[in-house]
Amino acid sequence: MRLPLLIFTGLALAFSSCQSGDKKEEKSVEKKVAETPFVWENANVYFLLTDRFENGDTSNDINFGRDKETGVLRGFEGGDIAGITNKIKEGYFNDLGITAIWMTPLVEQVHGDVDEGTGATYGYHGYWAKDWTNLDPNFGTREELAEMVKVAHGKGIRVLLDVVINHTGPVNPIDPAWEDEWVRLDPSCKHDNYENTVSCALVDNLADIRTENKTEDVKLPAELVKKWTVEGRLAKEVAELDAFFERTGYPRAPRYYIIKWLTDYIRDYGVDGFRVDTAKHTEEDVWTDLFEEAKKAFAEWKKSHPNDIMDDNEFYLVGEVYNYNANNGRIYDFGDQQVDYFDHGFKSLINFGFKYDAQNSYEYLFNKYDSLLEGPLAGKSILNYLTSHDDGQPFDEKREKPFESANKLLLSPGAAQVYYGDETIRNLVIDGTVGDATLRSFMNWDELNNGALRSGIKVEDVLAHYQKLGQFRKNHPSIGAGKHQMINESPYYFTRSWQSGSLEDQVLVGLDLAEGKKVVDVDGIYNNGDKLHDEYSGIITEVKNGQAIFDTPHAYLLISKK
Repeated sequence: MRLPLLIFTGLALAFSSCQSGDKKEEKSVEKKVAETPFVWENANVYFLLTDRFENGDTSNDINFGRDKETGVLRGFEGGDIAGITNKIKEGYFNDLGITAIWMTPLVEQVHGDVDEGTGATYGYHGYWAKDWTNLDPNFGTREELAEMVKVAHGKGIRVLLDVVINHTGPVNPIDPAWEDEWVRLDPSCKHDNYENTVSCALVDNLADIRTENKTEDVKLPAELVKKWTVEGRLAKEVAELDAFFERTGYPRAPRYYIIKWLTDYIRDYGVDGFRVDTAKHTEEDVWTDLFEEAKKAFAEWKKSHPNDIMDDNEFYLVGEVYNYNANNGRIYDFGDQQVDYFDHGFKSLINFGFKYDAQNSYEYLFNKYDSLLEGPLAGKSILNYLTSHDDGQPFDEKREKPFESANKLLLSPGAAQVYYGDETIRNLVIDGTVGDATLRSFMNWDELNNGALRSGIKVEDVLAHYQKLGQFRKNHPSIGAGKHQMINESPYYFTRSWQSGSLEDQVLVGLDLAEGKKVVDVDGIYNNGDKLHDEYSGIITEVKNGQAIFDTPHAYLLISKK
């Protein structure tokens, strides 16, 4: 098995989807959260753009005079932390079986805009940092972040913050570049070898942090000193930095300033992990240093919040090594140099190859990832996805096969990343957009609420399917972390089995089955007299003569022992 020993009270059985207004069932969900072992290898991660999910506070929609007319979907749309919290409270994520929420970066963005030939573009996405020590008011306040993390934890949901060390925001008339000892603006990355991927500006005009410096002291950027003086917090920030550098012994090099600023969010709020942006564009030992400080910060938070600890999991680091493919095992090849990012603090890497492997059959996909995770990736994990915020070639761009997409994503070995709106077939082709913007429309709550169709498919039917599969994954660590075994090719059945210490979990799944009565041969898997539960339809049956019979109109069986 590829899991460490875990101690829990026992495995949860299936439970029905919690409706947002039903207090009795909501208590049931929270009870199961406590009982079901959570392992990152089986995580069901919901990735959302903070600005594009839910507007919980319309009073923060415009700040810093960022009111120019922008290109289509290239300005702030109003989504914020308060909106995410509202949806957590409603039970939306619990209904989906989500076990972790990954939000785009929350730090204060550059105040100005960049004209990319399609109109103004602001830092609505969060990747254009101006000040790592402050939240952008468009996203919300520190108090709102504290509440969101607490509410999420109360629902059994971990929180991943998206973090950037590679670059600041782009240079513009309002936001000048920091000093040369902090950043470089050239050369632009050519991506043809290690140096031309790491020691360069990711794109034109995006100031690259000089993370190669890990020995020489540099002063605070004059822009930050000026900003903090105006805000009345210069003395406080300097005192905190002095204490950090005295405690750690690190030189006052750019990477360590930013590591201090980022790990404060762990120490202050108890966030459970970081999704690391542009990991391959920074020296890999930066992530080693970040992870060491993150672990310390997480341990300190747990020590000071003994009643709020969710489990014994270590701080989680998942990396975006752009174009990393799990088929290559632990290695990313720059051409002239190979790097094993798993040796530098990463528990998991985002798997850019999954959408290509998903073009094949279920068995090809599931068996392949089982072999990778039991073989070259043993002890580590991957985060699979089919849609994302900056992948211009999603698996199902026109949303024509959402049920197949859900099956392949949520039932594959490895952790799963649901991109906001996958479950509501949010449109990915928006007229007038350029580049990634087409992937980033506002969450289509209106379509969900008015019975809309896309490609002839009801939005609400797709959501219901994601909820059932997501709950099944959440209830059963065997899905993402267990051993896969095909039982029958046609009709297609497979089992997943998982064991960690005294804990065991086994499920039997059937996909693309005929409607009506299904007679399933379970001899050798379950015993006569066992009560089996189809978590898709809710039907419970008893094994007789080595068979289980389920009379259900659905094309899927998600079977566990009752």
